[in-house]
Amino acid sequence: MCGMSQQRPDRSNTNTPAARPDASMSLLNNVMDHSLDDGYAEAAARKSEAGVRGLPRTLRAKLGLAAGLVLAAVVVTVGAAQARISAPTLAKERTELINRIQKGTGEADRQQQRVDALRDDVSRMQREALKKHGGDKAELLALLSGSSQATGPGVKLVVDDAKGAESNGGGPRESSGFSDTGRVRDRDMQRVVNGLWASGAEAISVNGQRLTSLSAIRAAGDAILVDNKPLVPPYTVLAVGDGQRLSTAFQGSADGQYLHVLQENYGVRTRISVENEVTLPPAPSLIVRTAKPQAGAAKADGADTGKGTS
Repeated sequence: MCGMSQQRPDRSNTNTPAARPDASMSLLNNVMDHSLDDGYAEAAARKSEAGVRGLPRTLRAKLGLAAGLVLAAVVVTVGAAQARISAPTLAKERTELINRIQKGTGEADRQQQRVDALRDDVSRMQREALKKHGGDKAELLALLSGSSQATGPGVKLVVDDAKGAESNGGGPRESSGFSDTGRVRDRDMQRVVNGLWASGAEAISVNGQRLTSLSAIRAAGDAILVDNKPLVPPYTVLAVGDGQRLSTAFQGSADGQYLHVLQENYGVRTRISVENEVTLPPAPSLIVRTAKPQAGAAKADGADTGKGTS
């Protein structure tokens, strides 16, 4: 073989068409090149070949369609008519209910007024009886028994729970009498009230509840009850007496120091002030007891005077 060099084939003159730039987007090209109308036309042709029609062609089918439309219209019409008929009935029932509520409220108000009037009559007769049998001591007896309103100088003591206090229970307070919860308990109010009595208070009320010799301060859960009526903090204690002397005596007493310990160590908030005048309402209800002469109250020499009460 001769030593002629082989030339590489020349491919620059080939007639192969160039690839489209959007060849990879065949789905998009198909959507753009073919309208959706073609698809709808094909679907309509298939349904026509299968015998499916858009509307009924036979008389029986047309009658059935008309009967269905009439039935639907009747149902809608009957429903609308019933709604129109029931609307006045509901409005009437609502009006009657409102009238019954208003009538009951008015009757309750009238009964309350009657109770207040009877309570005033009972208080008046009690005062007359005390004046008749107690002489000059009638007003003092009414004040001590809590049957009359008390007005005069005194002190105002406000006791409130610590900020953010919660009822968690299980703390030392339940066992030792102290509190680490910051809540005011019934025994705290008992000590406050007893301390004010011992310091010279002539009359005391807690949140508007007048205290008498028969009053009780108890607890129901976390609520404090005064004569079985629940109170909510802050607890405002009003006491009639010599204001400055009463305030000084109470703060220096053991009960006043107890309240100071609760304030300093457990965050219980207290505030006491001397007032020129405080007004305490009468007790809402009193237990009336009768008195009758005893068989005899003997003098020192043994003679029976025939006087005395049981």
